[in-house]
Amino acid sequence: MHKSLRAQRLLALFFCGWLVFNFPLLGLWDRAFSVLGIPVFPAAIFLLWGLLIAALAWLMERPGQNSQDD
Repeated sequence: MHKSLRAQRLLALFFCGWLVFNFPLLGLWDRAFSVLGIPVFPAAIFLLWGLLIAALAWLMERPGQNSQDD
């Protein structure tokens, strides 16, 4: 993958994470109920954080990519 394309994708992932963990979207999960005994707000934060980490890992460790720094 071209380095500038990788940098653009990382920057886009950063902004997506920033938007997801900012108040207007994060406020959607701030409710006083639970599912199967698990409060929704902490579970949503944990799930969104895990998805962000998985997307970053997928982006950085794509198979067939050259990992040499020039």
